[in-house]
Amino acid sequence: MKKPRVVDFDESWNRLQKTIKDVLMLDCVDRATWNNVFSDIYNLCVAYPEPQHKELYTETKVLLENHVKQLHKNILESDENVLVMYHRYWEDYSKAADYLDCLYSYLNKHKLTHADMGQTWGADLHLSCPQIGELSLDMWRKWMIEPLKAVLVPMLLNELRNDQKVMWGIHGVINSFVHVEQYKKWFPLKLYQEIFEGAFLAKTGEYYRQESSNLLQESNCSQYMEKVLAWLKEEELLCQNYLHPSSHAKVKRECLQRTAVDHQQFLLAGCQNIIRQDKTNDIANLYILLQHVSGGVCYMIQELKVHIHDTGLRATSNLSQEDTSTPFVESLLEVHGKFVRLINTALSGNLHFVRALEKAFTSVVNYREPKSLCCKAPELLAKYCDNLLKKSAKGKMESELDDKLTSVFIVFKYMDDKDVFQQFYSRMLAKRLIYGLSLSMDSEEAMINKLKHACGHGFTNKLYIMYMDMSMSTDLNDKFNNFIKTQETVVDLGISFQIYVLQAGAWPVTRITSTFTIPLELERTVQMFELFYNSQHTRGRKLTWLHYLCTGEVRMNYLSTPYVAVVTAYQMVVLMAFNSNQTLAYKELQDSTQMNEKELQKTISSLLDAKVLNQEGEIKEKSMFSLNMDFTSKRTKFKITMLMQKDTPQETEQTRSSVDKERKYYLDAAIVRIMKARKVLQHNTLIQEVINQTNASFNPSISLIKTCIEGLINNEYIERSQNSANEYSYVA
Repeated sequence: MKKPRVVDFDESWNRLQKTIKDVLMLDCVDRATWNNVFSDIYNLCVAYPEPQHKELYTETKVLLENHVKQLHKNILESDENVLVMYHRYWEDYSKAADYLDCLYSYLNKHKLTHADMGQTWGADLHLSCPQIGELSLDMWRKWMIEPLKAVLVPMLLNELRNDQKVMWGIHGVINSFVHVEQYKKWFPLKLYQEIFEGAFLAKTGEYYRQESSNLLQESNCSQYMEKVLAWLKEEELLCQNYLHPSSHAKVKRECLQRTAVDHQQFLLAGCQNIIRQDKTNDIANLYILLQHVSGGVCYMIQELKVHIHDTGLRATSNLSQEDTSTPFVESLLEVHGKFVRLINTALSGNLHFVRALEKAFTSVVNYREPKSLCCKAPELLAKYCDNLLKKSAKGKMESELDDKLTSVFIVFKYMDDKDVFQQFYSRMLAKRLIYGLSLSMDSEEAMINKLKHACGHGFTNKLYIMYMDMSMSTDLNDKFNNFIKTQETVVDLGISFQIYVLQAGAWPVTRITSTFTIPLELERTVQMFELFYNSQHTRGRKLTWLHYLCTGEVRMNYLSTPYVAVVTAYQMVVLMAFNSNQTLAYKELQDSTQMNEKELQKTISSLLDAKVLNQEGEIKEKSMFSLNMDFTSKRTKFKITMLMQKDTPQETEQTRSSVDKERKYYLDAAIVRIMKARKVLQHNTLIQEVINQTNASFNPSISLIKTCIEGLINNEYIERSQNSANEYSYVA
């Protein structure tokens, strides 16, 4: 650095201002001249005996002011387009301002401080005012933008609304309003917002107010929305190309205000029709627009909820097939999948619409027919699972079966009466296992595990026991066969024998105590198994033979073709009575089988229906029955089905009755459990806590809870409080 020395200001400034003017005009300045200017500015700032930076700053300011005023005058006197000239001058001037700021770097750094307001003089001889680059921009604002804004802004607005938009410098002109104050710490966008943005928003609002009003007269709701969204895209593109980013949201909001909010009644009026017709694109467009209308999305949610409910009921009503379980469940799954796709694609997966779907679908799944006290969904869903898991479902790939079983839980999770499903599923599982109708034990186990995951261990405890009983029975049969072989006296049972030992508390089977005479051909086997089982279990286990569930195979040797019939134990004992005689009277059959009249008549009817026996007229006490010697069948091995292997109205009613009993026991236990923990509770609080504990399995009615409370009071588990009749106390 050179030492401070005496400097002639006028001489130095004369050299300086020539170079500064060249810079402002973007003329060529050689490096030597540029370096000399740096030195002159430095010398003035450190001049002896007094630094001359104040005079330098003042003269520079005057020079800039005069330069900008001259440019302004040129624009006014020229016939050329104002925007074009303004943009050209601004481009040159903004570059020149950057060069000057660099040229005056020593003055900026050592003698000036940033200031948003006017010039002040500090005691330390520092200037608290804009630096040279900032000063240059401020001069442009003061002597170019302010005088021309009344002309510039209307021209800009007209050009921006011009469909051609050929003015290549529009963005530069608008950006100048931002650039001249970008150095300010506070409100750097104030000028841009005051002179341009406000006017542009007002112009935009007026433009779309008129355009939307005209469009309403000549288009329907669908066409109107498409045009509005096209306008929004145009505005978005315009904003990106010409405006400051801070204006984008404001412009969009103004456009939506004039096209959507101002015409919300028109949009809401078309909402119901659009949703009812499942117009995905229109629904997506409507959702975009109604998001900006107060209450618009809520209205749309309600309309969609009603539509889902109505669609679901139409899909599941008037099913005329004999077995409605498959069309019922698959219709529900189709409706659910359809609206899930709609919400994910057209409604952006909005959680409010998801909740509306859940509420609507819950009302469909749990719909009760008028004058009906029960919901049909639990029973039909259980039958659907039964159809999937039966051998009749052969041909399905394992992955396809697993997918279908998984889809069952889409319906299952919306079901209130899960305990009803559990009872029906349990009964159907028992039939599949006992009669060997299961497609695969692996599939049975997989389904039980899915239910366990959905509802917990308690829900599937009995189902799992049933599954395990079948597995353990296989081992038990192997042990029995080994037991027979190890007897001191070789035992020839004469038949192939397999038995299932079932835990009484887990299986939904009734203990029919009908009298029954075991055929001599089977009696030896039964005795040997009881001997074996008692040797295995010495602690009070008792076998109860459920003969009505037993099946066997009999060979029809009296025919030319050796048919094999798969029959029940009751059918077997009736057929074996014909071993000694081709024709028997009803009384003879009754004496030989020891079956009661009701069971005997059902059994004989099944054999008559299968045409294995012949008989004329109704079954009476004096009826005669004979073997059908002309019997034929397409299969050499066939099954004679009894009603007990089919679902009957009596079984359905019995299942529902069982559910009612289980619910009462469940509620009694819940009430006692709650009261034991809380000791004293108000009536309404107790009701609510009971509902909270039971709603995972079913939704209990208030009347049923009250009945259980009264029963527990009578049995002295709880009592009414002495202080209030509306309060209960636990009786320890």
